Amino acid sequence: MAFLADSLSRVKPSQTIAVTNKARELRAAGRDVIGLGAGEPDFDTPDNVKAAAKAAIDAGHTKYTAVDGIPELKEAICAKFKRENGLDYAPAQVSVGAGGKQVLYNALMATLNPGDEVIIPAPYWVSYPDMVLLAGGAPVIVEATLENRFKITPEQLEAAITPKTKWFIFNSPSNPSGAGYSRDELKGLTEVLMRHPHVWVMTDDMYEHIAYPPFEFCTPAQVEPGLYERTLTCNGVSKAYAMTGWRIGYAAGPVELIAAMRKLQSQSTSNPCSISQWAAVEALNGPQDFLAERREAFRRRRDLVVRMLNEAEGVECPTPEGAFYVYPSIKGCIGKTAPSGKKIATDEDFAAELLETEGVAVVFGAAFGLSPNFRVSYATSDELLEEACRRIQRFCAALR
Repeated sequence: MAFLADSLSRVKPSQTIAVTNKARELRAAGRDVIGLGAGEPDFDTPDNVKAAAKAAIDAGHTKYTAVDGIPELKEAICAKFKRENGLDYAPAQVSVGAGGKQVLYNALMATLNPGDEVIIPAPYWVSYPDMVLLAGGAPVIVEATLENRFKITPEQLEAAITPKTKWFIFNSPSNPSGAGYSRDELKGLTEVLMRHPHVWVMTDDMYEHIAYPPFEFCTPAQVEPGLYERTLTCNGVSKAYAMTGWRIGYAAGPVELIAAMRKLQSQSTSNPCSISQWAAVEALNGPQDFLAERREAFRRRRDLVVRMLNEAEGVECPTPEGAFYVYPSIKGCIGKTAPSGKKIATDEDFAAELLETEGVAVVFGAAFGLSPNFRVSYATSDELLEEACRRIQRFCAALR
């Protein structure tokens, strides 16, 4: 009899983490490697947030807290939703977890039964399908094409819904493509959802504050108030506030769902780190002016990367509306041969040869459910991005 659970055979390790670890190992071995795989800002956590964490330690806030968040943080989250999204939530409707990933996982584990379907647009964040599978559900993948700028249409959503559909996972701006849905585009999707009252909406709004004008961020329950009672609006402090390692994510939704998520968390991890929670209170309540400065730095990097990648042979890179990723197509490179003699049959081949030949670490598109592409995270310095793009251009030019 096998010792490990059968459910583990349904999932794969995170490819984004694997690429980051591989780049780290090669650097440790003395290789000149530029890592463009990590999905985290290169900026530091703001000083006022770090000061709040130190003050929390000094004040003795080092004990267990309520399972799904201290009252002060829940109040700050409610204020954020009201201030920035026009959404009214009470603290009893809020759940705080150890990162956005735990919040999403809790919701899926608390709601999915065998055979329940979850609609996931591709390209998708690598963890969505695997979390659904671990929870016993069935991912239903809807491909968003390059021609449609990696956004699905209302017609595609309508066609994917069945009587078994329980959730629609919506991520805008997107990881990995950076695609953002305009209010009109999102309204088209919400109109479909209003016709199917058995389908719930799970938003991943983690890149809300990394959205480039003229694009304006909006979230489903904001665009269609009729979805409020069946929407879990998820967010966190990781990306906007450069707090990936602090591990604080949060969500707001119906009281019954939040209570179920709390029950699950009480028997798994219990409360998120107490110090991180107090830091998150300051992040949400404190000065927000730095967000615009960092967004402008990301926009400048985006424009640099898009321009240089579009100059590479066989590469087509649309300009994304937000996040800090681009998701170029390498359709023009597939079928060619690298100088090593290796045939580039897939985007995984492309990424492996690029790392071996030029020392640039990217994540291949198959990991995100849409090929042939690769993801670049431009959350690093202009100098490194320029050098990495030169190496990608050189690599593509050498393919025959």
